Amino acid sequence: MSEQLIQSKKILSAILVGVIISFLSFSYVSSLQSSLLGLIAFLVILWTNEGLPLAVVSLMPIVLFPAFGILSTKATAVNYANPIIFLFLGGFLLAIAVEKTGLHRYLAEKILSIFPNTISGIIYSLIITSALLSSILSNTTTALLLMPIALYITEVDRLKMRFALAIAYGASVGGILTPIGTPPNLILFGIMQEHSMVLIPFLKWVLMVAPLSFLMIFVVGFLLSMGVKNMKMESKRELFVLSKEQKKVMLILVGLTLLLFVNAPIRPYWNGLGLNESGILLGAGLLLFMPPFSILDWMDDKDRIPYRIMFLFGAGFSIAAAFSKTGLADALASYILSITTLSPMLIILAVALLITFTTEITSNTALISIMLPVIYAVALKSGINVTLFMMIATICASYAFMLPIATPPNAIAMSSGVVNVKTMMKYGLVLNIAGIILVVLIAQFFWKNVL
Repeated sequence: MSEQLIQSKKILSAILVGVIISFLSFSYVSSLQSSLLGLIAFLVILWTNEGLPLAVVSLMPIVLFPAFGILSTKATAVNYANPIIFLFLGGFLLAIAVEKTGLHRYLAEKILSIFPNTISGIIYSLIITSALLSSILSNTTTALLLMPIALYITEVDRLKMRFALAIAYGASVGGILTPIGTPPNLILFGIMQEHSMVLIPFLKWVLMVAPLSFLMIFVVGFLLSMGVKNMKMESKRELFVLSKEQKKVMLILVGLTLLLFVNAPIRPYWNGLGLNESGILLGAGLLLFMPPFSILDWMDDKDRIPYRIMFLFGAGFSIAAAFSKTGLADALASYILSITTLSPMLIILAVALLITFTTEITSNTALISIMLPVIYAVALKSGINVTLFMMIATICASYAFMLPIATPPNAIAMSSGVVNVKTMMKYGLVLNIAGIILVVLIAQFFWKNVL
């Protein structure tokens, strides 16, 4: 079967699913809302089956939403210039510089050296390394950068599997530690801006999420360390001396971290600097092109910038805007509220379960773009703290550990060739349940009191 024929079948299947979803939903929502649901189904299927390139699919809302009368071209296109996207661009420029200079290997080795040279010690050091790096870089980039190191440490396949999962799970666990660590966090901030909500300051986010991340690091390490007591290995370690270029990137990263913390208000003691975090991140990324740093060169490095992911962000924000503009978010929220009389804590648990296990079979970025407007409307009508409710859903979107398509770090671990689906599902199910329990408990007894 020719490649073009396969591609045509994938596109036709997406169209068919979109038409069916639109037709089935017509009895429950307005014609405009049913059209939006059909278009979203069409886009999600194409994102999933890769019938068209991700960037092409992500740009389709600019054409389709005006054509179906959902949003005007201007109202759709403006979402592709959301300030959060430029924050993401700055983060990727930093990640490219870290990879280009090899600074990630130096950072990883330094953290590895802190822990005992045992299997459990290496597992915990890989998890913590991955978690910390993914808190300032994207979890995808972190997993890509560290996976070669995890596979280099040992020649034993059973240990390679555990080390690969330590990197993948650590990236997901640590990605939530800061607002810039993973795409769903950025989407949350974008939707909060759209609804004129007060954004959670950088430092406050870190302090709120740190207990959850540290507990999950312990759970992941404990789980992956089970059964390794009698296993032996000789680890291979390298000695690194920081090069001039690495020192430059390290200086920018340290300066960026300090600026972000100083910029964050700690009321009533400190009002912060009032600088926009998107501008701070983008500014740090642009410094890499300028003397005396000159780490990045536009002609050499422009192809490494993931424009398709930036377009995906734009599509996600466009979908979220369409949910609000058409009233679909309110309509779906009404249906949810009409079939539940649960207490707020049980509603939170239900949403955590729904998001965690749904994102196993779809992109967490696409899912959270679709669900956050609905959750916003549900929270308003149910009397639950809106920011709390949306934050829980956002965190759970990153805490899916069972399948390779759930999050990019899972897919990267699978691509290493040392992890199979059965093994990932076995460990992932336990971590999914642990993550849900911890998120709900911490939200109920900690986040609720500080938001």
